[in-house]
Amino acid sequence: MDDVSVTRRFLVLHGLENHRPQSHWQWWLVDQLRGRGEQVLYPQMPNADTPHLDEWIAMLVAEWEQMGDGERIVIAHSMGCVLWYEASARDAISPPADRALLVSPPGPSFIRTPIVASFFSGPWAAAPLRASSRSRIRLVSSDADPYCVDGPASTVYGEPLDLDAETVTSAGHITVDDGYGPWPDVLGWCLDPTTRFIEPDAAQR
Repeated sequence: MDDVSVTRRFLVLHGLENHRPQSHWQWWLVDQLRGRGEQVLYPQMPNADTPHLDEWIAMLVAEWEQMGDGERIVIAHSMGCVLWYEASARDAISPPADRALLVSPPGPSFIRTPIVASFFSGPWAAAPLRASSRSRIRLVSSDADPYCVDGPASTVYGEPLDLDAETVTSAGHITVDDGYGPWPDVLGWCLDPTTRFIEPDAAQR
């Protein structure tokens, strides 16, 4: 088992309509990390089905204030990625994260739909994201994400924003319905930032 750092904490941010089901890879990840003695915050965002950006940012800021003085590591999925960007654009992330992982951010076309339009302040810019993390932000997404019809997120966001992007083949939105309950690669990245995300084999799905 890896040595546990008592000076680091993880923050896990879920997405739209997510009520933290136990079958989701984020729940599995939190359980795995806590089982190793890691400190993990996994807040349930208010009004997950009809989110309000101000409420979600207020929750994020409140959780951020509990992250302590050690290493801060963020894992965001779907609208959690949008939340992280919008909070960054408001300069609400202070101090910056030490590491951040964005998984399956929805594309601009989806973000502009009525249910989530209030989350979208405009095209994403590199500067706020760069300022939100001390290290280069990682991006993991699929080449077949129904919530990113604008193109693979690695192209839509990764290249323009200088993110360290990886594309997993045919992984959908990387949700439970796409086979992502246990996801060893994301646990691997949490414990070792040099971990790369590869095509999951049958043992991982």
